[in-house]
Amino acid sequence: MFHHFHPYKPYLNKDTKKIIVGTLPPPRFCTREFKQNDVDFCYGSQDGLLWKCLDEIFSLNLIYNQSKEAITMRKEFLDKNQIGICDIVESCKREKINASDLGMSEIILRDILNYLYEYKNIDTLIFTGGNSKNGPEYFLRQILKKQKIKFELVSSDIPKEHKFFFDNRQIKTISLTSPSNAANRYIGSNKLFKERKLQNPNYTTFDFRLEQYSKVFKTT
Repeated sequence: MFHHFHPYKPYLNKDTKKIIVGTLPPPRFCTREFKQNDVDFCYGSQDGLLWKCLDEIFSLNLIYNQSKEAITMRKEFLDKNQIGICDIVESCKREKINASDLGMSEIILRDILNYLYEYKNIDTLIFTGGNSKNGPEYFLRQILKKQKIKFELVSSDIPKEHKFFFDNRQIKTISLTSPSNAANRYIGSNKLFKERKLQNPNYTTFDFRLEQYSKVFKTT
């Protein structure tokens, strides 16, 4: 069994208002066997689309390599926009060495409620995925259920929104379509995507994400 652990501590500070919540980066980030255009930071996989979407939305002109400059550019963006990153999984075991959430077993979660308690300005959790098994929203629901905290639906539109109350404040959650290319099959079958595609044959799965991510990161 492969021991898959999170190689990065949560990126948070006293000014953080929104946090991006995923599960784990690909296993190669544990073994430090990077691909050419990987960045040694959260969501740094060259195959992932989170930073590419943010790059497009905010015209960041990011660098994609293992340089310190590439990391600094991302941290500066996060700090400027009061965004943090706190993935919900600390570690797991895997039979197959891949990044599949469904392939995780013996999962150890981070104490995300403790981070919310420590960083009082956080008011929004942005999930990089929906409520599928072993996704970030799935795990948060389990944590809240154990604490008998109600998780309430606010909007079922894409991206879906919920809310819950903790530490005498309301926390909003937003579930984005995953930035992983593995989600492209789901997008292709999505009713909204099909409608957009009929209107514009050049409309892509990347465009579908851009619409969501722009709405979330520019308005939350």
